[in-house]
This record gives sequence, C-alpha cells and structure tokens, in this order.
Amino acid sequence: MVGQRVVFNIVNFSKTKSLYREGMSPLVKSTSRPRWQRVPPKNVYYYRCPDHRKNYVMSFAFCFDREDDVYQFGYCFPYTYTRLQSYLEAIEKKNLDYFNRELLCLTVQQRRLDLLTITAPENLDPDENQRVVFVTARVHPGETPASFVCQGWIDFLVSQHPIARVLRQHLVFKIVPMLNPDGVYLGNYRCSLMGFDLNRHWQDPSPWAHPTLQATKQLLMDLNGDEKVDLDFYIDIHAHSTLMNGFMYGNVYDEEARFEQQMVFPRLLGNNAEDFSLANTNFNRDAVKAGTGRRFLGGALDDNCSCYTLEVSFFSYLTNSSTVPVPYTEEAYMKLGRNVARTFLDYYKLEHLINPKPTPGPQYPRGQRNSSGRGKDRERGRESRGSRATSSQQEVGSYAGSASGSSLEAMPVHFKMHHRDGKRR
Repeated sequence: MVGQRVVFNIVNFSKTKSLYREGMSPLVKSTSRPRWQRVPPKNVYYYRCPDHRKNYVMSFAFCFDREDDVYQFGYCFPYTYTRLQSYLEAIEKKNLDYFNRELLCLTVQQRRLDLLTITAPENLDPDENQRVVFVTARVHPGETPASFVCQGWIDFLVSQHPIARVLRQHLVFKIVPMLNPDGVYLGNYRCSLMGFDLNRHWQDPSPWAHPTLQATKQLLMDLNGDEKVDLDFYIDIHAHSTLMNGFMYGNVYDEEARFEQQMVFPRLLGNNAEDFSLANTNFNRDAVKAGTGRRFLGGALDDNCSCYTLEVSFFSYLTNSSTVPVPYTEEAYMKLGRNVARTFLDYYKLEHLINPKPTPGPQYPRGQRNSSGRGKDRERGRESRGSRATSSQQEVGSYAGSASGSSLEAMPVHFKMHHRDGKRR
C-alpha cells in the first residue's frame, strides 16, 4: 500500500558495539531506482531487547512509496558468486599473457575455487626464482566489501598503469578471490554450506568438509617448500562490523627483527590510502584467533613471510581532513584495493628489489608477441632478481616517484627494514 510505513526488526545481534550506533543504516533499492542507497540513519535503531535473550535488535522504519515496485534491502553492497565468475570470464577474454585463471578445486556443491596468477610470463620459467604475494578473500561470505577490495586489486594489477607493469615484472601475485563460494551462493553471513566458520579451521582442514581451505593451504605449503619461491606475503581480506576505515591485523613474534619487519607494509599503506587507519591496525596473538589464516600461517610459513588480515569497514571511514564519517561506496572499496596493490612498489623499493624505470611499450595479448620479443623476454626472465634490481639505476620516478613518495626517513627508526637474505629453513 503506497505510503505505508513498516518497521523491520532484525534480531539476535550479539555485539554491544556496532556501526549502527555510528550512523550506519541498511541499503535499499527498488525496480524504478536500481542504485543502492542508504535508509536515512534517523530511521534506524540498535538496542538490547529482553524478549530476545538480551541480544540486540536493529530496527528500521521504511515507507513504501510505489505500489508496483519490488524493493530489496541489504546489509551492504552485494557481490555474488555469479558476479565474480562473470568478472573473471571478462578478463580471460582479453587473452592477457600475464593473467592466468585456473581451477584450484571444486566446492562441496561443485562450484569453482578460482586461483589467479598475475605476473609477467617470463617469471613462470621453471629456472626463474619467484617472489610471491598470496591473497585470499571472502572466507566469510557475508563480508562483501572484501570482494570489492579484491576486485580493485586485480583491476590494478592487470591494467597498463606503469606501476602495475613494474609489479608484474618483479612479482608473482597469486589470488584466491572467493574462498567460500558455497557460502556466498547460499547467502550465508559467516559459515560454509556445512555450517563451519572456515577461518577457524586452517590448522587441520578436512578434504571433504573444507575442500577450498584444504586446497589453498596445500598450495601455500607447496610454495613455502619450493626453493625457487620466496613467499613474501599472505594477505586475507575481510570486512569489519564495528570499526571504521581500512586497517590490518598482524602477528606478534618473539624475534624483534621479524616483528618490526611486518610493521613496515601497514605504515607504507597508510601513506598511500587516506582511508587506511594506523590507529586501528593491531598486532596480536589472541588465542581465539589461533585457527585463522593469519595466525596459523604466521607460524607455519617461512620466517620471511609477513601474514596479515586486511580489514575494511562495512560502513565508513574518517580521513585527516574529515570530521564526519564518509560512507564507503563500491568504488571506494575498489580504490582501497588499488592502493594496497600499488603499495608493493614502495615496499620492494625499500628492499632494493625494484628500481627500474617502467617498461614504456605495451604488453600484448597471448599470441601477438613476435618471436624476437619473446626471446628477449625469456632471457630477461632468467636473470636473478638481484641483477634486475641493480641493472638499472634509474628511479621509478616518471609517475610521482612512487605510489606516495613515502620513505623510511619519515618513519621512526625502529621501522627501518631488516633486509632479508633468502629463506631460513
């Protein structure tokens, strides 16, 4: 009925702290207004209710104004399994020689677990050493902002941006963009098809109950044991329901050098992304997080691998120049992903592993490179990472020096890099 005001009650929230108390509100769209927009915050209430075992209730009032419209409400911007498949298929059709999509395994309900590899083709030469950055997202299916961040990351890496070209030349990015496809497809918030929180089962995943986790863990262990591979980063992307901004969780280590080393990347990211919060970034060894990817892999992988959880708010961010929260949009989430990707240039410049001028020429779709160009690329691929970094003394300066012009000189002394001398076994 047009003009009818309806109050919706969403029950059984367990957390006292909530972004609904900071101005967050549900999203709504309708047939005639297909863009998601937020319900006015003045119509949203979050409170403890004795009728629901003293759990919390989020209530919001909405007035239906068009009788023929179909209305949809959402906790956050949706990002479906189908959308991911369409997105990856569109990239595949470009036939880029530096993008590879493969099936890592099938889920319990026979959906794809995709593994993406983004790097210059010569880096995949069996004789070539590899520096690998490993990324995962959507282990918690309801945390849709993680997929937008991940897509922004992928978009940047496959683009012709000069920084992206340099990163592909020196690094191998391996990305699992959706760790819990069944949970996403079914509309679950936190668990898998079988009711498991997959981010608590990294220590001993079951091939039949947690096949996506088992396959991803096995790949990480294989990379970690490969003498030709330096697994430098593992980053798992999540969304956060109580804090604002983007931020990171890291691990606490007894070795001072390792503990200080992992602080560097968040500091650099804070210089590149206005919505990234160093204040919210935290390093811990909380016992309840022991089965998470960050905690388990931080203890299982080589000492030189930095393991993080990258969190982004479901709602908004504050900047140095803003006094009120700025609500995230799909584009703002993707921008954070792009800024995370470009921060690797700053990081590896500090390690003196990236120092060339970006390649001026285009990178070609598969099959369009001439044979002489391929041969030259192959020879370059056999050079060691060290010789690549020192062969050119020109700075990556034709596009603002770096992603932000950040340097360790602006950091406290204890954030200076501890240069790594290969794997410790």
